[in-house]
Amino acid sequence: MQLWVGLGNPGPKHAMQRHNVGFMASDVLAEMHGFGPVQKKFQGWLQEGRIGGAKVLLLKPATYMNESGRSVGEALRFYKLGTDALTVFHDELDLAPFKIKVKIGGGHAGHNGLRSIDRHLGPDFRRVRLGIGHPGHKDRVHGYVLGNYAKDEMDDLTDMLAAVGAEADWLAKGDDARFMSDVAVRMQAG
Repeated sequence: MQLWVGLGNPGPKHAMQRHNVGFMASDVLAEMHGFGPVQKKFQGWLQEGRIGGAKVLLLKPATYMNESGRSVGEALRFYKLGTDALTVFHDELDLAPFKIKVKIGGGHAGHNGLRSIDRHLGPDFRRVRLGIGHPGHKDRVHGYVLGNYAKDEMDDLTDMLAAVGAEADWLAKGDDARFMSDVAVRMQAG
């Protein structure tokens, strides 16, 4: 069993913000792979399903970004899973928009959701970094990540999320390199 967590902030005003691309990925995965109904659990929203041959729990913490670790920790403890079963989908300033990289462990680069999970569980978990690009100056970061995607970004956003959903079997199998490669191919074709 694996726990896949999409990071974001709850509520309609946050729905289309760059910081919520983890929530968006979670929703697309649930829809494309026919996950069960949403359950309120672990201070968040949980859906159960299968991706490829793997049982996957999708969790969207409802704690706001800076307390995501509480929700994630609760779910891992309940299912008696280690951080080796955890995958976190999050926005990444240090990647070009709509680029995707997967890595195990590392720092949080100022990302409050990752910082919270690190604090509760340590840094050794898989991250699916969904590129949002950088606004150019650190003073503009806060407004940028909490800003909505622009209309002219919607096609690329949709293509990226669809590629994540379509290639998720590779993530479930633990083949991160193949996942990244096949997502990139889909994005170029789109």
